[in-house]
Amino acid sequence: MRRQLEVHLPLPPATVLDVGAGQGTQAIHLARAGYQVVAVEPDEQTRTACRSALDAEPDDVRAHVRVVDGALESLDSLPQIAGETFDAVLCHGVLMYLDDPNQPIRALGRRVAVGGLVSLVTRNDGALAWRYVLRGDLTAAHELLDEADRARWERRDARYTNELGVECRADNLERLGAYLGGIRCSLEHWYGVRIVTDGVPVDTAVPEDPTELAAVLDLEERLGRTEPYRRLGTLLHLVGRRGEGRGPQL
Repeated sequence: MRRQLEVHLPLPPATVLDVGAGQGTQAIHLARAGYQVVAVEPDEQTRTACRSALDAEPDDVRAHVRVVDGALESLDSLPQIAGETFDAVLCHGVLMYLDDPNQPIRALGRRVAVGGLVSLVTRNDGALAWRYVLRGDLTAAHELLDEADRARWERRDARYTNELGVECRADNLERLGAYLGGIRCSLEHWYGVRIVTDGVPVDTAVPEDPTELAAVLDLEERLGRTEPYRRLGTLLHLVGRRGEGRGPQL
């Protein structure tokens, strides 16, 4: 996702709002590059881990990141960013935990400046079964295909259980594109994520050989931008660009 995002980001010192920042991996990477980042994270332990990671960085990197206690659902009421808009608004790995993405995406739209971008990463309802196909778990693959069929018939979002045992929701590419249109963001590009690497169990160690790791990342990135392979990504990465005019209102 990092390589995909960098294609679209404005040059530093542009401002970035990272909603659901987690342990700050993305925020710190952007701060090292010179971006001014606000990292919003609701979980106290995770925020503590983010601040600990920041403490290990040089002074100039730490000065580029503000860590804020908050969530996507409460974005409009956060006093630390009241009245601010940003050159880029990131929301990666959050929407699948919410019952309905429409209003949260509208909240993101109220934070992006004209000409800025919104970057969304969420679960792809068109490839729910692919992880289990890769892993050879045909029973689970059939169950998720059945769930996707039921969801389409019942006109609802498909549900699945993630690696942590939490029930989540998958998103539809076309519907997300329409939601971006509702915040005056045109869909600049979309990518697939985790096309081949989701066949590897989550506890598998990252390759120690940098050449091997680079080869895997190169293949993932290439497949993620190439038809028809990108449609097999278990995650969707959408990049929208904010146009002129009035944004979404409360």
